[in-house]
Amino acid sequence: MKYPGVELIFDHVGHFGRFQVFIYFICAFQNMSCGIHYMGSMILVVAPEHACKPPGNVSKFVVHNTSVAKLEDVWALMSPDHKEHITAELQNGEVWDLSRCGRVRRDSPLHAANSGSEPHFPCSDGYVYDQRQWKSTVVTKWNLICDQKLFAKLIQPIFMFGVLLGAIIFGYFSDKKGRQVVLWFTSTGIFLFGILSTFTFDYYIFMIARFFLAMVTSGYLVVGFVYVTEFVGRKSRTWTSMNMNSFFVFGLIVVAFTGYFVKTWWLYQVILSSVTFPFILYCWVLPESPFWLISEGRYKEAQQLIDVMAHWNGTSRCDLCEVLSLDLSAPVGSKSAATKKPNILDLFYSWKVTSGTLTIWLVWFTVSFGFYSLSMKPIHSGDSVYINLFLVAVLEIPGYIFTSVLINKVGRRIGQAFCLFCIALFCTIIIAIPQRYYFGVIAATIFARFFIGSTFGLVYLYTAELYPTVVRSLAMGTSNMVCRVGSILAPVALYLSSTWIFMPQLSLGILSFLGGVFSMTLPETNRKPLATTWEEMALLESEHQSTSSKAVPTANEPGVENTEVVKLEDSGLGE
Repeated sequence: MKYPGVELIFDHVGHFGRFQVFIYFICAFQNMSCGIHYMGSMILVVAPEHACKPPGNVSKFVVHNTSVAKLEDVWALMSPDHKEHITAELQNGEVWDLSRCGRVRRDSPLHAANSGSEPHFPCSDGYVYDQRQWKSTVVTKWNLICDQKLFAKLIQPIFMFGVLLGAIIFGYFSDKKGRQVVLWFTSTGIFLFGILSTFTFDYYIFMIARFFLAMVTSGYLVVGFVYVTEFVGRKSRTWTSMNMNSFFVFGLIVVAFTGYFVKTWWLYQVILSSVTFPFILYCWVLPESPFWLISEGRYKEAQQLIDVMAHWNGTSRCDLCEVLSLDLSAPVGSKSAATKKPNILDLFYSWKVTSGTLTIWLVWFTVSFGFYSLSMKPIHSGDSVYINLFLVAVLEIPGYIFTSVLINKVGRRIGQAFCLFCIALFCTIIIAIPQRYYFGVIAATIFARFFIGSTFGLVYLYTAELYPTVVRSLAMGTSNMVCRVGSILAPVALYLSSTWIFMPQLSLGILSFLGGVFSMTLPETNRKPLATTWEEMALLESEHQSTSSKAVPTANEPGVENTEVVKLEDSGLGE
């Protein structure tokens, strides 16, 4: 049986008609929720300034020999590093020195110097927090400070670990069970686990809910991108796929605005989680991907879906029997004997494919490492945290527009290499410019962030185009897994910056340069149709390289159940 070129369908029913527009904006809207939860967790774990709570009613506080009656006025007098203690005089006359994680009862008068010999007491009455920026956070809810601060530090790494697992697990099940069921499951999970993490009264239940929230969010982000890519024809794929990431950025903007106006963490989380609810109302009408249906041999269902697409788009009916030489009378689920179940080893079955997979993984690792070590550094700065987040997010959108124009002109391979080389260049400039030229450093940093965002959007599209339908979601899932490793290791570079301030830029520059060099070895996919199977991919590559078919697993290779080799006929792909 011939393996069809599914891209031919779009030449008949339209590359981006009303049906695809409907599918696209529903899925893109949910991408916004993914951006919300990815960045929302970074705001939840903020630890405000704090001090040990005094053991009674306070008549006045003293900081730097200045007396104030209200605790709110104390924080304005503190230095940024909060190294000094707060002295509190109780209504019963007792005087206490309050530090971040302890308190001392003084025998000396209020304004006298502390002798240093007084006994120290633990904060058995709890803590008081600076509420000028945040009325409450997860840290203040469970007092995750001092000897409990490790529990606060675990929130973000465990969330990222859930993102890592979710990408590969749901990517695998998407290739095995279909895109539709994974989208249903992950979308419902995003809403339910988001709400559960808000109204739990136990830290451990909160962590479990956040872990599963990370898994389903990551799963949707991977599978949703593949799903949209498989519904849009090659003539419109660049712009639509690249701008799927713009909706992720809109999620960051929603986080910035919500965090700026809402200072209570549970209300903040409820508002952000509710963004998912409209998608749940519509996700049940999403059909299965035509690429996946045909790759699974479910030709009658594929024909019904194509008929609906043609009706919505106002085009003539597309007969799969004629266009793709399919046998619609074949049993449901019948596939070629040479088709095997998706396996991660498929990404390494030959040197050529292994080289491509490792190169793509390097690029994913690099842009994630750069995003979290360089782009997100402003998150840790003072009062302008939400403004910084907004500016970082807005900077991503022109990057996607620029890259869309660039890769349509020069192709995916050269476009990706160019962006990576630019990241390396501007990291070098940041290191070379003397720190006294502040605005020069800021300008170079902005350009580096610009190209990081551009590469992030491009590598999503490039990865989806490099692999056939049978392993496309798995390839995206494993790539996202490597991406999360980069985000987990990014804090290490930030930590090493205390040894040498330019360690993050040096690491990112080296990785970007290597990624750019190896990207030049990847095949070009611009304006080429998506392949459904490995055999179709060999057919496409054979138009440019006659020996490329040797790199494709055939039925005679280990792991393929039937030894009958499927012969392909050129069905016009790549024209």
